[in-house]
Parts: sequence; structure tokens; C-alpha cells
Amino acid sequence: MIPQDSSASQNTESPTAKIHTRPWAATLILIGGTILLLLSMALSVSFGAASIELSVVWQAIFNFNPDINQHQIIWEIRLPRILGGAMVGACFAVAGAIMQGMTRNPLADSGLLGLNAGAGFALAICFAFFPGLSYMYIIMYCFLGAGLGVLLVYGFGAASKSGLTPLRLVLAGAAVTAMLSAFSEGIALYYRVGQDIAFWTAGGVAGTKWSQLEIMFPWVVIALIGGLIISRSITLLSLGEEIAMGLGQRTGLIKLVGLIVVLILAGTAVSIVGAVGFVGLIIPHLTRKLVGVDYRWIIPCSAVLGSLLIVFADLAARMINPPYEMPIGALVALIGVPFFLYLARKERRAL
Repeated sequence: MIPQDSSASQNTESPTAKIHTRPWAATLILIGGTILLLLSMALSVSFGAASIELSVVWQAIFNFNPDINQHQIIWEIRLPRILGGAMVGACFAVAGAIMQGMTRNPLADSGLLGLNAGAGFALAICFAFFPGLSYMYIIMYCFLGAGLGVLLVYGFGAASKSGLTPLRLVLAGAAVTAMLSAFSEGIALYYRVGQDIAFWTAGGVAGTKWSQLEIMFPWVVIALIGGLIISRSITLLSLGEEIAMGLGQRTGLIKLVGLIVVLILAGTAVSIVGAVGFVGLIIPHLTRKLVGVDYRWIIPCSAVLGSLLIVFADLAARMINPPYEMPIGALVALIGVPFFLYLARKERRAL
């Protein structure tokens, strides 16, 4: 009986076995990050134009008294905005992670590839032509607008003779974003709804209501679960489409499901917070550095870290110049723009 060659057995090893991952780091992020998120949310609820002690926050949550003014502030104003911010951060971060994994494009992000601008364009149409529209329909319009942004970006990017390189895709995204933003501003000026959409243009979670969260929550949960279900397939796609197909993956179906998940996440987030970019660019890269390249860990860890980023950004926006607030989008951009330029410099040879 001929003994099996050890080198041959190594060559038949599945590519998934070679995936670099750190489960211990991912577990630490999921546990420690969730605890830190809860603490930061409690801290964020207590700070604002009117400072409230943490003991009062505890009482308001577990023993609400509608006759106490501070309890009303906590329940009606601060809790919705903090929970909304946490969900928005998770949405943007997971959407960016899925996009980067499916396209193998390190510059992929819902803000850079036209999804946010498309959803914002849909918001402008809603305010101009359908005033008083229910929040459920606003979310649906944002889904359609985000889909329009994706189609335009990939259409313009693919028109290049040299192919759809990562930087050409980003350049197409910048052009489409500028075009759709200009259309949105034109609609706002002509139909005098600029004040209504100014908040979404700047980006922020102030004014988030429980009724919005009740509609938003099921969409977010369904999309996040969908992202987790296809996470292993996204890992294989990130290794190369040929490898994924060789391992029996239906890459076309996975990309379709992934795109639907991204549209739901980006559209829902924009309907709440507006044009906040770079969250889906920064967080997935940071997560991959910490936990490796297995998207079964990247997606949940990105959700936790994205929530942390937006909650802390919202807290900083209220503390920098009280009682006024800075737009969250501007604060995130202070980190995101240098990070984007660094990544673009690494990809400059693709031009």
C-alpha cells in the first residue's frame, strides 16, 4: 500500500482552512464592545442641554414617572435618538462590510458608492411631492433611491474601457453622489422644502421618535440576520469569485441577496440619520485588522463597533459647543476623509 504524500494532502486543503481569523479577538469585541456600548448609551442619555444624573436615568428606564420632567426628556427625546444612533451605526458598518467583501473593493462604502445620495434624493422627492407621507413609505422610497444610486454608479463605472477598477468605481460614485445631491438641492430650493431636508443633509439623530424606531427595527433585524446567513459565502467571495464558484457557491444569488441586504441597511439608516458617510469604510477595515478576514466574525463585530462610533459621535456632537449641536456627519468625516485618502493612495496603481 503506497503511503499518501503529505504535500499532496496539503494541496487538497480547502481554501477556507487557510482563512486568517482570530476568534478570541472577535469574542472579546462582541462581549466587551456590547458592555461598552451599553455604558456609552447610558452616559449619552445623561448628557445634553440638561445634564441628568445616571441614577435618574436608571429610575426613568425601570420606574418611569410621567410627572417628572427629566423622565419625560429621557423617554421622549434621548432614548429614541441613542437607540436610533446605535442601529444606524450598525446598518452603515455592516453594509460597508458586505459591499467590500462581495466586490473585493477596499473603498466600497454606501456613502462613496452613491447609496446615501440616492436615498437622500428619494427623501427630497418625498418632501416635495408627497408631504405628510408616513414613515413606512419614506423608508420604501429610500430603498428605491439607494437602488437608483447603485445602478447609476455601476453603470457609469462599467462604461470605462479599462474595466471597473476600485478607484474608477469610487470616481463614478463621487460623480453620481454630486449629481443626485445637486438634484436634491434643486428640488429643495424650487419647492421650498430646504428646511425640511436640511437635517438629513447635515446628518444627525436628533428628533428620532419611537414610532420611527418601531418601523425601522424589523427591517434592520431582518437585514442583519440575512447578512449573517450569507456571511460564509461572502468570505469565499472575498477570496475570489473563481474560488467561490469552485467550492459550489452560487455567486450570482449571493450577490443579489447581499445587494438587497445592503439596500435595506443603507436606505433605513439614511431615512433616520441622513447623509453620514465613511462609517461603512472605516469600521470594516478596523474590524478585519482585529478579527481577521472571516465575515462570520466581521459582520457582527462591525455592527457593534459601528454602533459605538455613532453613539460616541452623537455624544461629542452635543458636548463640543453646548447647547448647540454639530452634525454627526461632519465629525465622522474628520476621521473618514484622511482614512479614505490613505486607502486611495494604496490603490493608486489601479487607475
